[in-house]
Amino acid sequence: NPAVGISAPKRSRKLPKTMDVDQLAQCLTSTSDSDLECRDLALAELLYSCGLRLAEVQSLTMAHIDRHQQTVTVTGKGNKTRQVPIGRVALEALSHWLRIHPLAAVLEPSTPLFTTRQGKALSARSIQTRLSKLAQRNGLASHVHPHMLRHSFASHILESSGDLRAVQELLGHSNISTTQIYTHLDFQHLAKTYDATHPRAKRSKTQ
Repeated sequence: NPAVGISAPKRSRKLPKTMDVDQLAQCLTSTSDSDLECRDLALAELLYSCGLRLAEVQSLTMAHIDRHQQTVTVTGKGNKTRQVPIGRVALEALSHWLRIHPLAAVLEPSTPLFTTRQGKALSARSIQTRLSKLAQRNGLASHVHPHMLRHSFASHILESSGDLRAVQELLGHSNISTTQIYTHLDFQHLAKTYDATHPRAKRSKTQ
């Protein structure tokens, strides 16, 4: 068989969609005092600040948040736990949500972090829908979903630090090869910066 020993070409991995810093600033905005919109903003801020998966944020309870240490304890794939720092803006949004929570007086460690007004945990579908509506209200045309915030978190951390191992640990990847997809996004960012700033970088569009 002449095909013996010949392997099929590997399909290139599709690069994850991300938002730039300006788009994120536009997305993570709310002027409403509605308790549900404050909840949605806190949810979005936490997703981006900590790079969480949808299932991870959906399973969080009050016990997982340490506002004094400014960390969240996350249970990821394979039931592995990790601690992730919470940024100042996300912590402020989260604290505001918990202050105006409809059940603020009876919150317990086992209470889901993001709930309906009746105290039930938001479903994964509800989280996706509410995040998409938040982005639409703020004028973003593209479909925004939780994993886009996770991808943006990873891309922005890597752009700023160049530390792939740190990004791996923050994302909860067991294998660094999974994290390496973000190096391609980082190169795209560097290439754009090069083209925009280097005096001899103007390349022919016909090349």
